[in-house]
Amino acid sequence: MSAVLALDQGTTSSRALVFSRDGTPLGVAQQEFAQHFPQPGWVEHDPADLWETTRRVATAAVAEANLAAADLVAVGLTNQRETTLLWDRKTGQPLAPAIVWQDRRTAAMCRLLQRRGLEPLFRRKTGLILDPYFSGTKLAWLLDHVPGARRRAQRGELAFGTVDTWLLWQLTGGKVHATDVTNASRTLLFDLRTGQWDDALLRALRIPAEVLPEIRASSGHFGEITSIPALKGLPITGVAGDQHAALFGQACFRPGMAKNTYGTGCFLLLNTGTRLVHSKNRLLTTVAWKLGEKGPLKYALEGSVFIGGAVVQWLRDGLGVIRRSGDIEALVEKVADNGGVYFVPAFTGLGAPHWDADARGAMFGLTRGTTAAHVGRAAVESIAYQVADLLAAMQADAGRPLKELRVDGGATRNDALLQFQSDLLRVPVIRPRTTETTALGAAFLAGLAVGFWKDQAEIASLWSPDRTFRAKARPAEVARLRRGWDEAVRCTRSWSRPAEAPPARGASLPRRSR
Repeated sequence: MSAVLALDQGTTSSRALVFSRDGTPLGVAQQEFAQHFPQPGWVEHDPADLWETTRRVATAAVAEANLAAADLVAVGLTNQRETTLLWDRKTGQPLAPAIVWQDRRTAAMCRLLQRRGLEPLFRRKTGLILDPYFSGTKLAWLLDHVPGARRRAQRGELAFGTVDTWLLWQLTGGKVHATDVTNASRTLLFDLRTGQWDDALLRALRIPAEVLPEIRASSGHFGEITSIPALKGLPITGVAGDQHAALFGQACFRPGMAKNTYGTGCFLLLNTGTRLVHSKNRLLTTVAWKLGEKGPLKYALEGSVFIGGAVVQWLRDGLGVIRRSGDIEALVEKVADNGGVYFVPAFTGLGAPHWDADARGAMFGLTRGTTAAHVGRAAVESIAYQVADLLAAMQADAGRPLKELRVDGGATRNDALLQFQSDLLRVPVIRPRTTETTALGAAFLAGLAVGFWKDQAEIASLWSPDRTFRAKARPAEVARLRRGWDEAVRCTRSWSRPAEAPPARGASLPRRSR
């Protein structure tokens, strides 16, 4: 039997899946790793954890499928985006913890760049806004705060990468320093029209070009695995950021098709084909994918919610309201409604379309009658409300209503969430039979490069729905609920902005030397 291995390195865990030709998972392995919060607003990962968990799940998934390397034709890689790493090219040792995409430490830097009038430049070239979410300011921060890093980077001694680049380096034993167009498009350093790093953007952030990886197509040859003995020699032929991979895995190949992934965050992408659409509603323009080095760049509009499924993890780990994430649906079903409670989970700021880096989480409408079930329902509903905000902005940009929304990610197992989502959106919400679409998209990209799948038409034929959720709630009731949510968001954003504090003692990195 021939199959494709997909490596899916996420925000809270690393996963590996082996897929057959019909897209069926033959073997799955997953391992969580630690999250580090050294200061308020800071989120870090240990780079060694990202690699070690990926290495372990890769071999475990192949073993579970009862296959060997000889049975595999290719490896696809997909990853949490924007998370930023910097390491020594000679030793391969990281210079600092990985700064996670949720991290907000560069908010002041973004405001300074805005005051300098640079946001239009970044917006025009990258399709992004100046927000701590993206990799560019994270890299600039590392170069400023790690002693000697900028001089070493200028001498070509250091390597920057998002998680895909870090794992490619590790998988190939340091032979490949590369990224794909989708991950590159999330850095604030990439010109959407040329498909290359941009000198003006590099100058604005004082980033030397010598530190950057080579940019390649999402489907094509990246190198061979050398550092995992059981998988040695396997070609890595597909790389894409997780949300782009999910769009591909959902077979959203035609302009106007959209998917939403319910993971740690929520990410809504709308395929716009070869047309580069600049949002008027504070959404992002991004690369969807590129197939082969001679293929055209395909684009998408994207809306990003920072805290989606992570709110359920917070209920589990922070409050102890539930013991397991899967318990949330049973808790929610204990009450008929939210009891007037609204929960805005702005733990790391608000993403699109608000882009408020200073906002923090808040809960409204609490009474003596409020129970854990009401809080749980408000938390689950907050996920759907945030997605509804994204879709409203996206439809305004696209100039036409969405016909359906394809969904994936761990939270889509929650039927209550998807029903409420359809009630809010007033469009069918479709859960596919295979919800592992992020890993499946990486597998598809890798398999296309080696002819395992013939073309996109063959891939589209493999997609099939599991269940379709259709709106049941009365429009007047939905409008009332939306007004309550809008007011909760307004109150959250009006919370006083605290003065910036100096780094706390014991911070992960020293302050910039003078």
